[in-house]
Amino acid sequence: MAENLFEKLKNSLVKTKKSFSGKIDQLINYSGVYDEDFFEELEEILILSDIGYESTNEIIEKTREIITRENITDKVKVKNTIKSVVRDILKKDEDRHREINVPAVILIVGVNGVGKTTTIAKLANMYKSKGMNVMLAAGDTFRAAAVEQLEIWADRVGVPIIKNAQGADPSSVIYDALQAARSRKTDILICDTAGRLHNKDNLMKELSKMNKIINNSSDHFSVYRYLVLDATSGTNALSQAATFNEVTKLDGIILTKLDGSAKGGIIIPIKNQYHIPVEYVGVGEGMDDLQEFMPEDFAEILFE
Repeated sequence: MAENLFEKLKNSLVKTKKSFSGKIDQLINYSGVYDEDFFEELEEILILSDIGYESTNEIIEKTREIITRENITDKVKVKNTIKSVVRDILKKDEDRHREINVPAVILIVGVNGVGKTTTIAKLANMYKSKGMNVMLAAGDTFRAAAVEQLEIWADRVGVPIIKNAQGADPSSVIYDALQAARSRKTDILICDTAGRLHNKDNLMKELSKMNKIINNSSDHFSVYRYLVLDATSGTNALSQAATFNEVTKLDGIILTKLDGSAKGGIIIPIKNQYHIPVEYVGVGEGMDDLQEFMPEDFAEILFE
């Protein structure tokens, strides 16, 4: 990773590092013996950091096993053991992390307020900067001003947008966008969707209809379904991942607002429980502040 990208990621993890690894450092330095009391306190830190019970138990058990087996008493080695266990969890399913095969359709899902619109703009900007022809589809026809907001971003990035009036059938927008993308030889079509998670039945029907339309074009387009999650939402992000993965099989996750959150560790249970690759992380408000997720760098920064 280029130095400036590494520094951006490092700066975005300051709050998470303080609340997560900072407390682990204090525990390790305070504890002279790594016994059951130590592991109980470590467990409490992990759970309060929104790591979740399942992932916390895995981290505790694997760390305890290594420390006991290798008779580790050195404080630095104890910390490195925890880091290596966390890093291994973050590296799970890395074989599913892949380059986008063009021409491609990217369906962006997520609840309102997680930063879907700006994430779509950042994705479009990133792909355009790589020399690709990008198009947007304004598939969120329910939220007031959603189409207008996406249109503003499309104009800023300098990419075309396919839209319809507010309240229109979102699937018809996706259909029109697919036809336009095919005829214009577009490399990447990024589709916005409504985030009405409170009405799961409607959400399921809507996304099912969209998926059917997109799958009918899969002979021409590679299809990717990305869920946008807000890092500041903590364990709420886990329930969102569960619901959307049930409604539409997810190919990846984009974690936004990492720079404004002390809960960046939520990446750990997301990867561990749902086996969905984290594709990108948002490390700032700038158009270039969307990075590919690098688990090695994330773990290194978290524990340095």
